[in-house]
Amino acid sequence: QVQLVESGGGSAQAGGSLTLSCVVSGYTSSRFVCLGWFRQAPGKEREGVAAINSDGSIKYADSVKGRFAISRDNAKNTLYLQMNNLKPEDTAMYYCAAGRYIATVLETYEYTSWGQGTQVTVSS
Repeated sequence: QVQLVESGGGSAQAGGSLTLSCVVSGYTSSRFVCLGWFRQAPGKEREGVAAINSDGSIKYADSVKGRFAISRDNAKNTLYLQMNNLKPEDTAMYYCAAGRYIATVLETYEYTSWGQGTQVTVSS
């Protein structure tokens, strides 16, 4: 059974930084596993933020390009999201997700396993 546990959320001022982590367990191998970060603000649909596949390919949403960086440490089974130059509109619940044998995409329906989420709040 695949499990994902996020951590690192919290509050920050606009222009500040936060780093999210997600520990992934349940896969016997990281091969062909794509990991992604998603977020959902109150009253809005969940949206893709960034994804990284086992071959190293990466995709970002336009809204975070140049500000966020996704990475993974397969030896530690951990996914990261470095968030810089935060904006109030980045405020949301952030989720990590995993999908196997999928392209590096930001569509929620492609991912089969989800974490419980960690809250990020950015004040102006």
